[in-house]
Amino acid sequence: MLLIDDDLVSREVMATVLAMSGYTVHTAAGGEESLELLAGGECVPSAILMDAQMPGLRGTRLIEGLRAHSNASIFVVSASNAPAEMVAAADGFLLKPLTADGVQKLLQARKHKSARSGSLNRSGPVAAAPQIVDPAVSPTILAQLREMMPAAAVRQIYSAIVADLDRRIGALEAAVAKGDADEVRRIGHAIKGGCAMAGAQQAARLGALIESGVLESNDNQKDNASRVIGDLHAAARRLESMLEAGFPE
Repeated sequence: MLLIDDDLVSREVMATVLAMSGYTVHTAAGGEESLELLAGGECVPSAILMDAQMPGLRGTRLIEGLRAHSNASIFVVSASNAPAEMVAAADGFLLKPLTADGVQKLLQARKHKSARSGSLNRSGPVAAAPQIVDPAVSPTILAQLREMMPAAAVRQIYSAIVADLDRRIGALEAAVAKGDADEVRRIGHAIKGGCAMAGAQQAARLGALIESGVLESNDNQKDNASRVIGDLHAAARRLESMLEAGFPE
């Protein structure tokens, strides 16, 4: 399986979940890198998971390039709805947070569709329903991670999420200060995707708000940005508290 995602946290969490479920996983940080892997014969995947929003080569152009280099089924993965033309060009669609069970169901649906049609016709979107929960971490996703890997590995995942959040909060503050709306939205998207993968739903929800443009759509922009960034900081600290309580070193 080839996993393509520009966000390091999302990519590592998804790869870990899939690998612990028995999949052999190759990863690429972008479209260009994925085509180089395929062209070089470094991996010959039966399935490709690609993030819907990445810089550089992406979307339908990336799907066309992947099909030119591979016979694998191609599935679009996103923390929100993907463009209709991208979903139509792919073989299926999965909403983050990604689970091994969701991937397995998508692959089975694709296999059955191909068997019935006798061809490689597109199967259309098959979406895994996202979870909306209030705790700092989704109990369901946390339980799944605990079952799949040692406690030390789970702690490492959430420690990486906290560190990434702190780094992005600093970048977000700088982007807001510069009035760089595109960068603010990009950071929000990255927070949403990475945190949703690990079930850090509070932070993921705030990332989605930031991506939606909430920081530049309010008349009291400065106060609004301060409040949202403060909430994001609080979400990171709640994750730290969860680590200290549930995964003591």
